[in-house]
Amino acid sequence: MRLIVATTNQGKLREIRARLNCTPVELEGLDAHPEWKPAVEDGDTFAHNARKKAQAIAAQSGELSLADDSGLVVNALDGRPGVHSARFAHANATDAENNAYLLECLQGVPVSERGAAFVCVMALCAPDGECRLFEGKLSGVILGAPEGSGGFGYDPLFWLPKQEKSLAQLALEEKNRISHRGLALTQVLEFLQ
Repeated sequence: MRLIVATTNQGKLREIRARLNCTPVELEGLDAHPEWKPAVEDGDTFAHNARKKAQAIAAQSGELSLADDSGLVVNALDGRPGVHSARFAHANATDAENNAYLLECLQGVPVSERGAAFVCVMALCAPDGECRLFEGKLSGVILGAPEGSGGFGYDPLFWLPKQEKSLAQLALEEKNRISHRGLALTQVLEFLQ
C-alpha cells in the first residue's frame, strides 16, 4: 500500500517512517512530488488544517493521503501557540526562534504553572474526499531552558515528568511510542489493518 504524507517536514517524515518501518505501507512525502501544491494552513483547529492538507494532496495525487497538524498547547498562554506553533515567533521562524520566544512569553511563570500538551490530529483522506481523523495527546511541562539535542521543534523544552527527561532526550523509538504523533499514528495503523 502506498501512502502519500502531505508534508515536507523532514522531522515528521522521519518519525512516521520509523513507526511504519515494519509494515507493508510505502511512504512518500511531498518533497518527492514538487508538482503537488500543499494546502494553506489557515484553519483555527488542528483537525481543520489536517483534513484540508490531506484532502488537497489526495485529490491531486489520486491516492490515499495522510496529513497531520500538530502543535504545542500551553496552559499559561491560554492554549497558544496551538495551530501557530511552527510560526509562533514569526512567519518563517526557526525552531530556535520559536523556543526562545516561548521562553520569553513564559518569563516569570513558575514551573508549577507551565503545564502543556503536544496535540496531533491526523487526517487520512481518500481521493473522493472521504476522511477519517485520529488524535493523540502528550502532556508535560515547559522547562526554563532546553535539554537534549534529539527531536525537533519544542522537544528540548518539553519535560516528561514520568520519564524524567525532555522529549529531545528520548530515543526515536521511545518517542514514537509515547508521543502525540505516535499515538495518532497507532490509531491510523489500526484503522488501515
